[in-house]
Amino acid sequence: MKANVKAKQALILSMIVFGTVGLFVRGIALPSAEIALYRALLAAVTLLIYLRLKKESLKWQVIRHGLPLLLLSGLAMGLNWILLFEAYHYTTISVATLSYSFAPVLVTLLSPLLFKERMRRWQGICFGMAFLGLLFIIQPQGGEGDSHLLGVAFGLSAAMLYASVILLNKAIKGISGAHRTVLQFFAAILALVPYVLLTGGFHLSGLDQNGWALLMALGLVHTGIMYSLYFAAMQSLKGHEIALLSFIDPLVAVVCSVLFLGEPMSAAQAAGGALILGFTLLSDITMTRRPFAVPPLIYRMIKWLHIT
Repeated sequence: MKANVKAKQALILSMIVFGTVGLFVRGIALPSAEIALYRALLAAVTLLIYLRLKKESLKWQVIRHGLPLLLLSGLAMGLNWILLFEAYHYTTISVATLSYSFAPVLVTLLSPLLFKERMRRWQGICFGMAFLGLLFIIQPQGGEGDSHLLGVAFGLSAAMLYASVILLNKAIKGISGAHRTVLQFFAAILALVPYVLLTGGFHLSGLDQNGWALLMALGLVHTGIMYSLYFAAMQSLKGHEIALLSFIDPLVAVVCSVLFLGEPMSAAQAAGGALILGFTLLSDITMTRRPFAVPPLIYRMIKWLHIT
């Protein structure tokens, strides 16, 4: 029981910190691709130290069979970060994050096609309601226009790439989460270095003291340390617990956007975010036992839709 409580605390902390990524990215005066590169580099070093302390070494015999998929998923991860960071610059952090939160819905839609998994009626309903939420978010407020729609497009593109990372990870067998992620970070670095060189080069020399502090925090704390906590917590928690607590991340991002940056959010966009988050969560509910967050009547309806 103690291990479960500590794991939940670790996951909650990591989700809260993940939710502040947008605030930190906004304060770093570097191109998105360059921020993504340094984030991957700092995080990879941190995770290597974490694995070293746990005395877990990377074994070539284990990873060589999954190496092509690891490289591909690492490339998708790096590009995913670039697009998400671009979304932060073109629309509010709330809208960018909620657009990005559409990724699990895309996974639900694509899994039956790629892995022959059956999509139940309830999952189809959840997809439809989440898509309706996305339409609410896309609606610009007064004074918003092309910039807002471009931000949503970047957020959705990032969501598609993140969905591809999730799907590729499902196909990679026999490699632990921490080992898999550190290898993906190095793959992202290999892909991002030439991309940065070809799209403007490096600009670290122009970064001020505040920018350096935010960049180090983003790479070491938000990614390296929090990913270590995240993977450690996942080993002690059940799937529905992880799914439920993972929604802390976008909720914190929305709160930070509205309270700390004063970014506007319309009632329609708030309703759209609630639809995306709520129905993504409900689509992941296991039918073996009713989670505490779901009322009995709703649970019975979901269970009936799963069966029929």
